[in-house]
Amino acid sequence: MADPTQQSAGAQQAQTCRTKIVATLGPASSDYATIRDLALAGADVFRFNFSHGTHEDHAARHAIVRQVEAELGTPIGILADMQGPKLRVGRFAAGSVILQPGATFRFDLSDVPGDEHRVNLPHPEIISAVRPGSRLLMDDGKLAVIVEKVGPDWLETRVDIGGPLSDHKGVNVPDVALPIPALTEKDRKDLAFALDMGVDYVALSFVQRAEDVAQARALVGERAAVLAKLEKPQAVENLDAILELSDAVMVARGDLGVELPPESVPLVQKRIIRAARRLGKPVVVATQMLESMISAPTPTRAEASDVATAVFDGADAVMLSAESAAGKYPREAVRIMNRILWRVEEDAGWQAHMAAARLAPEDYVADAIASAAQQVAATLKAPAIVAYTHRGPTALRIARERPTCPILGITPTHTSARRMALVWGVRAFVSAPHKPTTTAEDVVEVALDVVARAGIGAQGDSVVIAAGVPFGVSGSTNLLRVAHID
Repeated sequence: MADPTQQSAGAQQAQTCRTKIVATLGPASSDYATIRDLALAGADVFRFNFSHGTHEDHAARHAIVRQVEAELGTPIGILADMQGPKLRVGRFAAGSVILQPGATFRFDLSDVPGDEHRVNLPHPEIISAVRPGSRLLMDDGKLAVIVEKVGPDWLETRVDIGGPLSDHKGVNVPDVALPIPALTEKDRKDLAFALDMGVDYVALSFVQRAEDVAQARALVGERAAVLAKLEKPQAVENLDAILELSDAVMVARGDLGVELPPESVPLVQKRIIRAARRLGKPVVVATQMLESMISAPTPTRAEASDVATAVFDGADAVMLSAESAAGKYPREAVRIMNRILWRVEEDAGWQAHMAAARLAPEDYVADAIASAAQQVAATLKAPAIVAYTHRGPTALRIARERPTCPILGITPTHTSARRMALVWGVRAFVSAPHKPTTTAEDVVEVALDVVARAGIGAQGDSVVIAAGVPFGVSGSTNLLRVAHID
C-alpha cells in the first residue's frame, strides 16, 4: 500500500464528506475501472456480500480494491457480510399455491412436496420455539399466518394475510427469539476465508442477543472488527448488551421493516444511532436508500430525503446494496449519494443540529481530551484536529463529538487506518516508519506534515493535536496540544 500521506487529488475527492459511504460490490461493479470510479466518487468502504458469489469472486474483488487503494494512496475499508441463517419453506408439488385468508394451513417436517393445505418447514427450531398466537411472515412479509396449535413436529396456523406462496420463500418469526446460532456452517467457512483474505470488518447477520456477537468475536479475535447487523426485534430489545460487545453496528432496515411495523422503523433507527453514538461506535444505516437507482439514473425525492434523514440522525455511514452491486448505474448511485451528503453537511441547520445534539463527555481522561479537542478547535477555528491513535479509539472518541473540522487520524498500522474508513469525519493516515514519534515535538512535526499533505489550513492557522504518552500505546490518550502552521 502506498504511503497515505502521499494522497492524490482524486483520493481527496473521495474523502470530502464527513458521513461515509459503504458500497456493495457485485456483478455490476467487479472490474478495476468501476471499483476505482466508485472510490473516486466517494465510496469509503466496500461491502462483500457472502450471500452471493464464490470465494474466487470475492478474492478477485479484494485484490482490485487493494490495488485501487495503493494507487489512490488512501485507506479503503472492506466489509465481509456473512449470510447468516436463511429460514425458508420447502417445495410445493405445483411450484406454488394460493393461501386464502382465514384458511387453515399446516407446517411440518415432512419432505413430501406441499399443497394448498400444508408445506414442509425444515426448521424444527421454529416449531419448538413458537406458541399459539405467534405470527409467521413469509415472502418478505407479504403473507402472514397466526399459529393456533403446536405439535411435536407440526404447526397448525390460520392465514391472516393471503396470497401466492412458492418454493423456498423466506420465513420470518418476529415474536420469538429462535434458538438458532447466528453463524451457520457456511458462515464459518466464509468467515475463515474472509479473515485469511484480510478484510477489515465482519458483518454478523441474524443477531438476536449478545451471545451471538460473543461467538463471532471468539472466532474473529483481533483479525477484524465485528459489526452486528440489527435486523430483528430481539436485537433491538438487547441493544445495549449487543453494542457493548460490537465494534460497530448496522441498522438493517430491510429485515427490520419485515418484522416490525413500518411506522416503528424510523424510531428504531434513531434509537440505535443515539445508543451507538453514546458509546462512540460507528453505526451504518442500510437498505433501500437509493433503491430506484437499481434501474433509474436518478433517485426519487423521497430517497434523497431518506439519506438526508440518516445524516441528520448522526449516522457514521450510509450503505448502497443492489444499487452498486447489481444495478444499471453503480457510479451514479455513489456520486449522487455523495452529493446528498455534501449538501446536507454544508447546511447551517445541520451544523446547528449537530452542535445541539453533542453528547456530554464521559468521566474518564480520553473522553475529556476528545471533548476538549472539539471545543478548542471550535474556539480557534482550527482547520483540523489531528488524532494520534494506535488502534483507533482516540479518533473514535473525537468523532463522537462531531467537530466541525476534519479529523486526521494518524496510526502506525494499515489495519487501523482501514477500519477508520468507516468512522464519521475521519481521514486516516499511516505514519511513516522513518518518522518515529517519541517526543511531543515529534508529534507536532508529524501532525503538521500530515496537515500540509492533506491540503488543509493556511499559514498562521492553529491545529489541535490529541495524543497519548507513552506514544504508540493503545488507550493512553492524555495529551492535548495546539500547534501553528508556519
